[in-house]
Amino acid sequence: MTADSRHVVRPTPMGGAAATWSSRLPVRRRWLGDKMAAVSLRLGDLVWGKLGRYPPWPGKIVNPPKDLKKPRGKKCFFVKFFGTEDHAWIKVEQLKPYHAHKEEMIKINKGKRFQQAVDAVEEFLRRAKGKDQDLTIPESSTVKGMMAGPMAAFKWQPTASEPVKDADPHFHHFLLSQTEKPAVCYQAITKKLKVCEEETGSTSIQAADSTAVNGSITPTDKKIGFLGLGLMGSGIVSNLLKMGHTVTVWNRTAEKEGARLGRTPAEVVSTCDITFACVSDPKAAKDLVLGPSGVLQGIRPGKCYVDMSTVDADTVTELAQVIVSRGGRFLEAPVSGNQQLSNDGMLVILAAGDRGLYEDCSSCFQAMGKTSFFLGEVGNAAKMMLIVNMVQGSFMATIAEGLTLAQVTGQSQQTLLDILNQGQLASIFLDQKCQNILQGNFKPDFYLKYIQKDLRLAIALGDAVNHPTPMAAAANEVYKRAKALDQSDNDMSAVYRAYIH
Repeated sequence: MTADSRHVVRPTPMGGAAATWSSRLPVRRRWLGDKMAAVSLRLGDLVWGKLGRYPPWPGKIVNPPKDLKKPRGKKCFFVKFFGTEDHAWIKVEQLKPYHAHKEEMIKINKGKRFQQAVDAVEEFLRRAKGKDQDLTIPESSTVKGMMAGPMAAFKWQPTASEPVKDADPHFHHFLLSQTEKPAVCYQAITKKLKVCEEETGSTSIQAADSTAVNGSITPTDKKIGFLGLGLMGSGIVSNLLKMGHTVTVWNRTAEKEGARLGRTPAEVVSTCDITFACVSDPKAAKDLVLGPSGVLQGIRPGKCYVDMSTVDADTVTELAQVIVSRGGRFLEAPVSGNQQLSNDGMLVILAAGDRGLYEDCSSCFQAMGKTSFFLGEVGNAAKMMLIVNMVQGSFMATIAEGLTLAQVTGQSQQTLLDILNQGQLASIFLDQKCQNILQGNFKPDFYLKYIQKDLRLAIALGDAVNHPTPMAAAANEVYKRAKALDQSDNDMSAVYRAYIH
């Protein structure tokens, strides 16, 4: 059996066309704790815009693309943000005039990229002086430098009176970030979109520039469905939108990300050409397909189902059989990566099953990952994914063990990390996980409970072929200890706590 891999570099997408739209609305609101008198905003005004959990950012009220309708029942403006290619519908109560609040915003936002955005505004003002005030927002000389990494300035810390929530409870405000890889991508799926309210009640979301060819990536004209908006799914959907795909979403947890859900998985499958799913474990994967109003009920000849969950080969084989028995097409495509790589569109995709469907998913895989492998028949991707995560989970446990041994023997943990970073083991994974431990920050990037699940399944895979996995078995016991210490919903690096308690 041979593996086919694809290495993809995503180019910068093209922007959408503009259309005529303007209005003038009085704005009266309390924002960030200050009371303001009524002010008026109109097309062309420079503003500070705040979207959901993200901090205020400088922008300009502009015409929206002609195919992007204003959300019904909402007083809002279409804002193009400086220093990025981001734009979104923003409610009027989340807007402030730029000049009147410039000093206030500069005081509360100190990030380098925020300053670059302010510099871009000042450059715009210099260029606009003496010219038509409706100039398009220029790409500042600092923007190219921003493309090299995530927008660190977008870390809004809500006040006690302002809980974290998405900008819109119905997925109607998605902010599309259009940059070169690593993409600027946010943890919530607040991406720019066009909402297509279909009779079915599902929420169909489409990037406003979806008709454009995004460099060398042409988005498929097939309707895409996505089931499961957890740590990985949220970033994947964001990147599908970013590359111009039309996506209908459903999530089994109503509170997740404030999204309005499609009615059922069956409905999403029946209205889409290709439906992807990414859920937590074998039971969730089976329930999604075989449960009430599940995927199987929406399958009919020609419908395609792509399971991106990390499960065992037996589970994925069973799901493939029932999908194909209804005339559907099936592909397994688990992904190697974490939340950050999902957000950045840098996942590694391991696919197996229907080779034609693999080809049909080409633009989707390019949108969400840097590399995809086709591994042959159904079950091969599941096995390979478990082996990859077995290695990763065992390595993480060894890192934690080394750091605790350094501590109890009087050695500096930071010095140990510095030494490792200069040697053959140096990697982003090593550095990030050690930093988590040293800082005591175990915010999940890959849930500890899921890496333990993968270790358990990998051990079972070894048992099935009578192959010993003593290292994985030892690591698994440490993760089980960490779970007993209530670390399940923390990052896998919290396995460190199993050694210090």
